[in-house]
Amino acid sequence: MSFRPTLPLYKKSSTAWLARQSRDPFVKARLSSPSSYRSRAAYKLIELNDKWGRFLSRPSVRSVVDLGAAPGGWSQVVAENFGWTLEAADNAEDFGLHEEAKVQKRGSWSTEPMNKPTGRGNIVALDLLPMVPIPGVQTLQMDFLAPGSARINPEGTADIVLSDMAANFSGSKIRDSQMSLDICHAVFDFAKGALTVRTVDERGKASCGGILLLKHFAHPLLQEFRKEHLEPNFHLVHYIKPESSRADSAEGYWLCRGWLGRTQSVFLGQAGKPAFDLH
Repeated sequence: MSFRPTLPLYKKSSTAWLARQSRDPFVKARLSSPSSYRSRAAYKLIELNDKWGRFLSRPSVRSVVDLGAAPGGWSQVVAENFGWTLEAADNAEDFGLHEEAKVQKRGSWSTEPMNKPTGRGNIVALDLLPMVPIPGVQTLQMDFLAPGSARINPEGTADIVLSDMAANFSGSKIRDSQMSLDICHAVFDFAKGALTVRTVDERGKASCGGILLLKHFAHPLLQEFRKEHLEPNFHLVHYIKPESSRADSAEGYWLCRGWLGRTQSVFLGQAGKPAFDLH
């Protein structure tokens, strides 16, 4: 008995998604941009930075942590603002190779790319997934959400903590809202020990203090989180819905400025030592 090959079936939702992508100006911009951003989300951070004081571009900002960074669009934007503008072609070709294989390819442990880029400051990108290298970015493949990752540490180490994380949608509004809340709690717990503290000297001059940019999805539970955790611990908290965020999405961002340092903890690696050093 012979069978005819089954033709692929496309759901209406898939067809609608493809049509939306083809009309999306930010998708088109990403595909045509010489910066070759790895995700559409890069344009959200560009917009937020441009419209809210260019917080990434200030010379005093020298250390940034990007949580849930893969595939790396936000880290690319940070790296550009820090002056790391060279394409990562040399490093990207080595992605996934063991050190011995890199030596065989380059011929020496000490051989460096001839046009090695230089920029200011330090950028750390954390994610469960591996990332192709980005100039100026230290990537760590680990789960900062794992139990026991928060420890007491009195020293802040980052000027800015970024989080564009979102869980996979389940279709249940209650469950999805709870997952968004869980991520916000975890990011806040991380930021408590990672951010520099806002201080005021004897002349009344205040330092900027650490900044947290946190994605969330609108729900009364998330508004309670803002009132209970963000507003008491930051000098200013702004709600922002970027133009580059799709209109039918419930996502928004809290831009929290001036970490007051009233409670602290910091992410540690498996050996009980800080997993990164930004200073």
